Amino acid sequence: MSFAALGLNDQLVQAINECGYTEPTPIQSQAIPLVLKGGDLLAGAQTGTGKTAGFGLPMLQRLSETKAQPLANGRAPVRALVLTPTRELAAQVEENLRAYAKHTNLNTLVMFGGVSINPQMKALGRKIDVVVATPGRLLDHVSQRSIDLSRIEMLVLDEADRMLDMGFIRDIRRILALMPKKRQNLLFSATFSNEIKQLAEDLLHEPEHIEVASRNATADTIDQAFYGVDKNRKRALISYLIGHHNWRQVLVFTRTKHGANRLAMQLDKDGLPAMAIHGDKSQGARTRALSQFKDGQLRVLVATDIAARGIDISELPHVINFELPHVAEDYVHRIGRTGRAGSQGHAISLVCHEEKLQLKAIERLTKNSFELQILPGFEPGPEEAQPATKPPANNRGRGNGGGRGNGGRGQNQRGANNKAPRSNKPNQPQRHGRHDG
Repeated sequence: MSFAALGLNDQLVQAINECGYTEPTPIQSQAIPLVLKGGDLLAGAQTGTGKTAGFGLPMLQRLSETKAQPLANGRAPVRALVLTPTRELAAQVEENLRAYAKHTNLNTLVMFGGVSINPQMKALGRKIDVVVATPGRLLDHVSQRSIDLSRIEMLVLDEADRMLDMGFIRDIRRILALMPKKRQNLLFSATFSNEIKQLAEDLLHEPEHIEVASRNATADTIDQAFYGVDKNRKRALISYLIGHHNWRQVLVFTRTKHGANRLAMQLDKDGLPAMAIHGDKSQGARTRALSQFKDGQLRVLVATDIAARGIDISELPHVINFELPHVAEDYVHRIGRTGRAGSQGHAISLVCHEEKLQLKAIERLTKNSFELQILPGFEPGPEEAQPATKPPANNRGRGNGGGRGNGGRGQNQRGANNKAPRSNKPNQPQRHGRHDG
């Protein structure tokens, strides 16, 4: 099926072609026709499935088909609002929407904290049709009366589960109270907790419901490997894996900001260019680190869960969990940074004795069983050892990390030096389809 067949106009199809999109992903093929109809939508979609285009393209088309009446002060009203949990995700979504709207007369604006509010206020003085914002900064604008939400026609809550996890529910409800009751609402979430169900019940009116994959499922394009190792040997193991296999673009997750800073400094001393990205970093520092990581100047980016939302890199080959997350759902989000747009990805998790409970929680959530591997030279101490120290040879998967992203998007090394340690594929009772870009 083509994008034109979904009902999109020529201007949007042209922009899509220029973005390099060839055919709709499952979430796009299902969501676009439903959003074009004008009804509310509740969508379950993992990260990396192409959901921004799933809601962005039909939103832009609906806005381009009608004109809004000016506000009392003569300004053009903001007509659509996309709320995201993090700065990086807001920036990524707005960048995509701006590319989609290239051949229309619609204008977009991103607003988030950590930077001066003045340029955003100045931008709101001209015609802005779509605002992509984090809840806190949006409420800052509301308090300064630089934005009027009374003419919002479409509202999108992107990664709603993460926004609730981050404690934004009260801000969201304040924002909802400022908008007209008659509007189109789209809620996208990777998981469906009781809180998400309650929010959907309060927000959505007779919504269509789509789900492109099993809840909390990991993408089939990701090889997953788990290594048993002593806590104090994890940094050495990461340095070995990256250096020995000549990986050029690796996203590493830690639980804490302090841990991210310390690990980045240690890896840099090991000769692996690395930087940390987290909430305490200035927005300028976060933007520079992400830019250098994307273009291959930076070999390793060490991130906390929240800061990594919005990191969307074509063919990112490797994700490493330096520490398992406390919340099992975050494992799905973390490794979803690789294996995007149908490309092969490789996710490695380092598991020490204290993290066995987190591993069990991940297995329960994903309905998979993972076997700890032991890398020679990094054998854990007695309390870390498992009955089965190495997976049987016939139970190992490809584990080559896809061989992609050697310093950038366009490079592709598939030589022996770029192979990762062999990994066991998780036992998956069934396949749930592609998780495309």
